[in-house]
Amino acid sequence: MKEIKQAFLTGERALFQGKELRIIDSIFADGESPLKESRDIELFGSMFKWKYPLWYAKNITVRNGTWFEMARAGVWYTDCIRVEDSAIEAPKNFRRCHDVTLRNVSFSNAAETLWNCDGVIMEDVTAKGDYFAMNSQNMRIRNLTLYGNYSFDGARNVEIHNSRLLSKDAFWNSENVTVYDSFISGEYLGWNAKNLTLVNCTVESLQGMCYIDNLVMKNCRLLNTTLAFEYSTVDAELIGKVDSVLNPSGGVIRADEISELTIEKDKVDPSRTKIICKQKKTEAA
Repeated sequence: MKEIKQAFLTGERALFQGKELRIIDSIFADGESPLKESRDIELFGSMFKWKYPLWYAKNITVRNGTWFEMARAGVWYTDCIRVEDSAIEAPKNFRRCHDVTLRNVSFSNAAETLWNCDGVIMEDVTAKGDYFAMNSQNMRIRNLTLYGNYSFDGARNVEIHNSRLLSKDAFWNSENVTVYDSFISGEYLGWNAKNLTLVNCTVESLQGMCYIDNLVMKNCRLLNTTLAFEYSTVDAELIGKVDSVLNPSGGVIRADEISELTIEKDKVDPSRTKIICKQKKTEAA
């Protein structure tokens, strides 16, 4: 493997179609697509300062790397990429990639990042930006901190552990998503999802968990959550109080207390939903 060390690389396609390279402490300055169509590349302590650095690449390892703001759309159409201990300032990263591993990575501008990717592992990732992980599938995520709305829209086959999501409209149109031991805050959580499961989670949401086909909640808390479960089929085991429930379309809801329960017979069939709780303060038909 050829080694390139402390290089300052400029111009378009500086290492176009590079193969079997170990690049150490180097800077990719001005010039688009420096590693386009590259193969078997290892980058250590290197920096990208301009657009489209890794497109149509394969078998890439990046450690202690930096994508600066203008390294936009950094990794597209790339297979088998592993990024560790790195900082990514540029938006629109990782599109239509396969086999992506991200460990200890921060995205300061994660807008439109991780779109249409397949086979993603994330551990200890922090991201800030809207439309994170749209239409991606087969994702395994642990210790994600996300600040950004409309996350995981259309995502499929996603498993999330020990994470914190501050995200309006998270998991819209998603399918087969399971979240464990996490905190989620944001309005309209999960609308139009199919097979959404929350286990040991705390949720804070206005009109959360509505229009869902097969919502499962196990040992979850709903804080300041109102107008929940509208037109959803639900199997919910909830700890503590739920502020309000509106027109679930079927299933079972178990809670210590429901402050306001509204089931309108002209909109849903009340016989299809079983409510089990100690206190129901208000019920409207």
